[in-house]
Formats: sequence, C-alpha cells, structure tokens
Amino acid sequence: MPRVRLADITPAIALGPLDGRYRPAVADLVDHLSEAALNRARIAVEVEWVIHLCAHAVVPGAPSLSPAEEEYLRGVVDSFGAEEIAELAAIERTTVHDVKAVEYFLKRRLAAAPEALGTDTVLPSVGELVHFALTSEDVNNLSYALMVRGAVQQVWFPAAVDLVDQVAALAAEHRALPMLALTHGQPATPTTLGKELAVLAHRLRRQLRRIESDEYLGKLNGATGTYGAHTAAVPGADWQLVSRTFVEHLGLTWNPLTTQIESHDWQSELYGDVARFNRVLHNLATDVWTYISRGVFTQIPVPGATGSSTMPHKVNPIRFENAEANLEISSALLDTLAATLVSSRLQRDLTDSTTQRNIGPAFGHSLLAIDNVRRGLGGLAVDPALLAAELDQNWEVLAEPVQSAMRAASVAGVTGMENPYERLKELTRGHRLTAADMREFIGSLGLPDDVAARLQGMTPASYTGIAADLVDHLTD
Repeated sequence: MPRVRLADITPAIALGPLDGRYRPAVADLVDHLSEAALNRARIAVEVEWVIHLCAHAVVPGAPSLSPAEEEYLRGVVDSFGAEEIAELAAIERTTVHDVKAVEYFLKRRLAAAPEALGTDTVLPSVGELVHFALTSEDVNNLSYALMVRGAVQQVWFPAAVDLVDQVAALAAEHRALPMLALTHGQPATPTTLGKELAVLAHRLRRQLRRIESDEYLGKLNGATGTYGAHTAAVPGADWQLVSRTFVEHLGLTWNPLTTQIESHDWQSELYGDVARFNRVLHNLATDVWTYISRGVFTQIPVPGATGSSTMPHKVNPIRFENAEANLEISSALLDTLAATLVSSRLQRDLTDSTTQRNIGPAFGHSLLAIDNVRRGLGGLAVDPALLAAELDQNWEVLAEPVQSAMRAASVAGVTGMENPYERLKELTRGHRLTAADMREFIGSLGLPDDVAARLQGMTPASYTGIAADLVDHLTD
C-alpha cells in the first residue's frame, strides 16, 4: 500500500510563510519534518520494535509473527493519514503525552487485527510488547534520526545537487568567456566568468560531500541509558546486541553510550555542514546579484510579470534577494539547533524537545532558497559585449604581466629592467591607458624581441592565464 502523502493534508490558514505563500517549494519536506511525520515515525519505530522482539525471540513467550502480520503492522504506518492524525490527537488530549498516545494508538490497531487477518492472528496478544522497556526518548531519538535522514537524503540533498550541477553547467558553458575581475571593488587581473562560477560550484560540492558522509545516530537503552528496565524484565537477553541490531536494522548508526537522550552530536555536525552550504550559497547569490547590477548578467523578462510597481523598466533580481534572506533565516535556525542540542542537564532535560520541532523550518528555508537560486539562474543571460567593453577600458590591468616579465628578464641578465613594479606603478596608478599607450611603453623597455612581441600582442581579454582550464576541475 502506498503511503498517504502528508503534504496533501493542509491547514486552511497558515501561520508561517513556509506553510502558506511558499508551500509549493517546500511541500516535500512535510512528509519528513512535520508533526504528523514525527508521529508516523514514532509509530514506525514502535512497530519495528514489536517485530524485532518477536523475530529474535527476545522476550520469552513472545510469538512469531507471520509475514501477513508483519505486513499488517507496517500497513499501520503506511496508511497513517488525516483520520489517523485526528484520532491520535484525540488520544493525546487524554494522555497529555505524545509518545504514550502513540502507544495507545498502536494497541488499538493490534486489538483490531482480527478484523483484517482473522481470529487466529496472534497480534492482540502482543500489545504489551508495544513500548516494551522503552523510554519516550528511545522512540523519539530514532524517529528524529529517520525523519532527518529522509528529509536530507530524499528531498534537500537532491535539490542541492541539482543546483550545484546547474552552476557547474553554467561554468562549463562560459569557461573561456573573459571578464574583468574586481578585487576590493577595483579592476584587477582578468578572469573568465566560467572560472568564477566554478569556484562557487567547487565550494558547494565540497560541503555536499561532507553532508553526504554525515552519520545518523540512534540509541535504545532506557530511561538513563543503563538498560535497567530491560535487564530487570528479561535478564537473560543480550540487550546491547538487541539494541545495536535494532538500531542498525533501521539504517542508523548505533550509539552505545548515552544518558536518557541520544546526545544529538550528529545533529549538530549535520546542521553545521548544512549551514556552511547555506553560507556558500549566500555568497553565490550576492555575487550573481552584483553581476546583474553590473550588467554582466541580464535577466530574461517573464511575460506579464512586473518588476516594480512604479518603474516599468525594472526587472529586479528578486530570486537572489529572496534566497539571501531565507539562507540567513535557515542558517540562524541551524546554528541555534547545533548549539542547543549538544547540551542537556545531567541525565535529561526537555530543551531538545521543542528545539527539534524547528528542524523543519530550518531545512524549509534552505530548500526555498535553493529553489529561488535555481529559478533565478535559469532566467539569466550573459552580455558578452559588456564584458568585452569593460576589459577594453582597463588596459592598466596589463601592468601586472609586464612588470612580471621585466622581473624574469632581469633574472635572465637583461639590463635596464630595474624597479619594474615602481615603473609600472608610475605609469598606471590613477591613469587610464589605451592599447597604444601600453604597447608604446612595452616597446620602450628594451625587453628581448620575443618577450616584447608577446606582451604587445596581449590584451586584457587574452590575459586570463589558465582560467578556462581550471573549470575542468569540476569534472575531476
């Protein structure tokens, strides 16, 4: 049975923009990081725990479950939808405890199993295996690990990869297009547009490699991490083995040493990496915004769209501005999560509970920013004529290769090469040079003929070093 898509269950009026104005861009996260997703994950953990205890005969007298019975239990997870959400909420209004409500919800399903499987099913007899020897945090930490892993691996990470691939494709397309560089906002050694985009793609990919290798930890060891209830109830079981195999069965890394809570260090590490990705992407957004401001990029008008309410000529770079703001919000939330979750007083306090409920917004704002940058990049065109004009207006940038060639000639024994930096500084600082000015100066230096010819044939547009070849590192 396919799972109910939680994103289709929407409130009539949303308090926050992620569930209102921006919901289409982030809806896929609802299946992983919403309150409903948390409860579904809790049910999944409780179901798998019952199946695990029965399959491994951990508790004496526990029956073996048939494939049909295991399928029925897992179907409780897959069919968790609007009616079940309401039912669980009603139970919680009585229990005033979210995990206990999940336990009672699942026990109801066990009691109802004969209606689906027949009266010979053993499921009604295993009700007390639900939440057996568990503390709420055993369920919650595993649920959050599953939720975050699903959100990252199935939603956020693929979107981030597609974005970086888009930047890399733009870098490859414009790998050899010369562009005046600006350092400190001033004309500097020319580069290529492709190389500058490649730098950003390379930085983003490095962060993605870190995120891809991050671990998702889980624990199952009781109220203070001692297996106290476990060993009291069934002293003959190897509870560390049972715990490890169960956590690993869920696809998580087993944490053997904890207090009541799983220490959340893995979350802090992951959120730090995602926040760093955000900040590099923020750098890309501000750079592209600046290139648009300079005219390097032009924005392709969308038919019918309005750029300004009063200035008809404007096409504003709103995608990149929107991305900036959402990346800042996301990073701030991720920083708070990373800093808060690593601390818990003594064996347990509850600060992590409400903190973790903000994981969804943290990833939502990042995903929204990724969507905006992708759409923004898709609406850009390059103006090669402007780039060529900028380069042709800044012949003084050739002062660097000329003085460097003079230094090399001096080392090789050519006379008259004294003070090369100072001579080019006097020629160029505060002056606009033409091609003729630069070539005349080069001809007056007394450089070897081949060196002088090479320099006189150089233009700002040709002075890009091996920038185009550097783009190839993206495919290494």
